[in-house]
Amino acid sequence: MRKRSDIVYLKRLTIVLDDESEKGFGLTNNNQSLVAPYDILALSPTTGGSFTLACLTHTLPSPLTTHIISLPLSLPRLPFHLKHTVVRTAIKNGAVFEVNYAGALGVEDGGEAGKRNWWAGARELVRVVKGKGVLVSGGVSNDWDLRAPRDVGNLITLLGLPQDVAHHASTTIPKSLVLRAQTRRTYRAILSEPKIVIPESATGQTEAAFTSETGSQVDVVQASCIQATSEPVKGQDQLPISTGPTAAGNGKKRPLELDDKVVPLSAEGDASERKKKKKRKNKDNGGVTS
Repeated sequence: MRKRSDIVYLKRLTIVLDDESEKGFGLTNNNQSLVAPYDILALSPTTGGSFTLACLTHTLPSPLTTHIISLPLSLPRLPFHLKHTVVRTAIKNGAVFEVNYAGALGVEDGGEAGKRNWWAGARELVRVVKGKGVLVSGGVSNDWDLRAPRDVGNLITLLGLPQDVAHHASTTIPKSLVLRAQTRRTYRAILSEPKIVIPESATGQTEAAFTSETGSQVDVVQASCIQATSEPVKGQDQLPISTGPTAAGNGKKRPLELDDKVVPLSAEGDASERKKKKKRKNKDNGGVTS
């Protein structure tokens, strides 16, 4: 295959876990330098103990974190039982379960029997994971066995997945997998918060330019504030400042209405003062009121 500059090629390492490597033989910090050149790590368990170890231990954050668990779906029967708690823990840790569509095409060893086994094993896996954490890959060795993304999506829907979930299995989930795989290189790394350092010479020039440009505007703002806080001119009618509820005839307060007339204030006093003067005048005239 001709190498293109606009495509990023990633290296993947698939490790088979059997009875001899059940306790993580080889996946230790001493062999970290051997695994470092690879971008993605995958595990292929063959026993129940290795499957539990791969889901519960090797999916935890570490320099040897594995994000792909590949199952032998073309076998007549899975060599171990898929427990819900173990599978959910692996998905919670960020692992995904790989489904190779090469078994559905019959290109692997086994022929028609292997194809039937693949359909049975893939449906069981989708049933246990409930559509979450499923990664679709090719797994083919020849270029003519590759399929288009829409063909792969239609093929995966036959396993019981909705159309959108089947589409995410070959688009969104692989993208998030690559991003999570990069965290293996930055495990326990020290991150610092960047700080912007501005030279003192640049700071002085900026403040001087700002003062020269905005000096006239500051004077205008100060003049307007002084004019707003000055006392009103005597003899000029002013609107009341208070907008609270007025008193009704029974002494209770009622809210203001649109039809209420606002009595302006004057230099001689407000409406209550004029009312008191009118009562005193009527009393002096003999108590005759109009």
